[in-house]
This record gives sequence, structure tokens and C-alpha cells, in this order.
Amino acid sequence: MLRVTTASLCTYCQRIKFSLTPVAPFSKVTSTNSRLENPHTIEALYKLSVDIGKVRKFKSWVLSETSAYVSETAGMLREMGADPSLIASILQNHPEAILCHPHDIKEQKNLWMSVCASDRELISIIEKFPAAFFMMSHHENQRANIVYLQSLGLCKRIIGKVMASAPQSFSQPVQRNKEVIHTLRETYLELGGDECNLKVWLQKLLGHNPFVLLWPAAAWRDGLCFLTDQGFTKEEILGVVSRLRASIPELQPETMHQALSFFEQVLDCSKEELKQIVLCCPAILSLSVPTLVQRFYGLMDIGLNAEQIKDCPAVLELTTQMVLYRMHKLSSCGYDIHSGNLDIIVGSKRDFDMICGMLQQRHQKTMVNTATPLRSVEE
Repeated sequence: MLRVTTASLCTYCQRIKFSLTPVAPFSKVTSTNSRLENPHTIEALYKLSVDIGKVRKFKSWVLSETSAYVSETAGMLREMGADPSLIASILQNHPEAILCHPHDIKEQKNLWMSVCASDRELISIIEKFPAAFFMMSHHENQRANIVYLQSLGLCKRIIGKVMASAPQSFSQPVQRNKEVIHTLRETYLELGGDECNLKVWLQKLLGHNPFVLLWPAAAWRDGLCFLTDQGFTKEEILGVVSRLRASIPELQPETMHQALSFFEQVLDCSKEELKQIVLCCPAILSLSVPTLVQRFYGLMDIGLNAEQIKDCPAVLELTTQMVLYRMHKLSSCGYDIHSGNLDIIVGSKRDFDMICGMLQQRHQKTMVNTATPLRSVEE
């Protein structure tokens, strides 16, 4: 017969309690990585509340590197104003950061501060674009490209945006970017632009599309020639290039031709009407035919008509689900989109919410006035 004494039961309970105490995940050999993980790295990341399971799933090789600077990297992020949760998020989403030598990170910070107004602005960029900041190669190219763009008079905000969104354009030799800028300048002047406004135009162009510098200079010519062949004047082409969020070199002439042919067919419009549609909404040139088909007929299915779309082609920049959501919201504010203009439905979320707020107030005021009984003449 098995006899359980009080002492043995207490010892057993203590063992159970000890086994349930949370501990740092132990080092192991993952299925995707044949090397043993670095236990010091695991322990350091665990202390920072980093989801090690997620790191193992997507970047397991990082955990096996012999040299890692977890505490040093976290310390530098902390000095820039990052709180513990943000530090954990950055290291979790971009664990390669811990492999960067502290000296290199310091140099990189100094480089970025030449285009950032404050540590707070820099840490915000690192949060959104960690790969751009922790890209330690091509340091000299980065510096040379920053100096060159600053020499053009471009503001820090635009340079920082391009550097964060399209870091490859700063890792390439500065001569490549000079060639692209030279082509942009020639294009701008050939289309009737004024040299005095060149800087403003460049900043607007790069602000709309930070990836402009990644396209070779020669790629601009094909797109511009296509628009010229379609009957656009130099002034009109300049307007399209300036407003188009996708860069002209990104758009193949064949793709633009297919988009224009689709509109000409479904909207039954003339060449001149088609040109006005493009001038009103250049973004339609960047939409593929399958996307245009889906969105156009999706709008028709929810009660809109071709004439409304012709008057406001920008509605095709929104998904059908987004249009339907905004239609319902406008309806709750007393506005019938089927009999109104679609301009009210396009634009940013902030602008749309502001319009809805104004309509809601007007609608409520109308409801109150309608509900108030009319006073008699005697009263």
C-alpha cells in the first residue's frame, strides 16, 4: 500500500510550483536553422518582452549569430525616446537590428539627424521603417546622396521621407540620382515649367512618390511620348506628371493604352472627353484593367451610373467596399448619393469624416425643426 506523508506531499507541490514559474525560452535548434541559438541573445530579448516565437518563425537565423548587441541597441532606442513596448516591437519586427554594431548605429543616427528635426521624429521613422534605419551598408553613398539633395534646396522632410520609404535610392551611387534629377529637370523645362519653380515641383513630385529616383532616366521618355501621342499638350502632361502618385516610368504605355480604351468603351466618350477624365484624375492611368473592371461594375451594381463616374472618375480610386461604406454613412446623415455628386465621397478619411459631421449637424437641425409643432396665430 502506497503511503503519502505530509512531507512528501509538500515536496511534490513545491516541485509543481517551480515547474510553473515562467522562465526565458531555452535555446534550441529550429527546423529552419541547423545552428544552435545563442542563449545570451534569447535571454536578452526575453527580458525586453520580445516575442521570441515570432522571431524564430520569420528570422530564426538572427538568434544563432554569435555577435549580437541586444542591450546596446535597446539602450540607443531608449535614448531616442522609445518606450519599452516600442523597443520590443522594433526588435520583434526587425530583429536584424541587434546585429548592428553600436558604433555603426551611432553613425547612422548622426546621418539621419541631418534630415530629422528631433529624436522624436527619428524614432517615429524607425518605428515605421526599421529596415531603412538599420541598413548599415553603403553608408558613404547615403551621406553623398543626402548632401546632393540638400544642395538642390529640398527640405529635410522630403529628403527624410524618400530616405525612409525608398532607402535603395540612397544606397545607390549619387551619380545615378544626379542623372535622374537631370532628366526630371529637362522634362519639367521642356513641358513649359519655370526654372524658379523647379525646386517646388521636385519636392511635390518626391512627396507624392518617394520611389521616383529608383527609375532609370531613360524610362521617363516612353511614358511622356505616349501621352504626347494621345494629344496631350505640354502643359497638360506637366499637370499629369505633377499629380500622378505613380511615377510615369512605372506606367507602361501598353498598360495606359488599355486603361484609356476601357474608359472610352464603357463611358462612350470622345477623345477629348477621355483626355479631360485623365486630367481630372491622372491616377486612373495607374489602375490595371482587371481592377478598373471590378470597380466600375461594382459601382454600377450598387446603384451608381456611368454619367456619375464620368463626372467624378476619382471614385474609381476607392474600392467598392469603401464606396458602399461611405454611401451608408452619408445616407445616415440624410444625403442621397444617387441623386448627388460623387465628389463628396472621394478624398481622405479626415476630409470625409469632417463632411459627414457637417451633414449630420444639418440633418439633426432639420429633424428638430420638422418635429417642432407650429404655433397658432392666437399664440
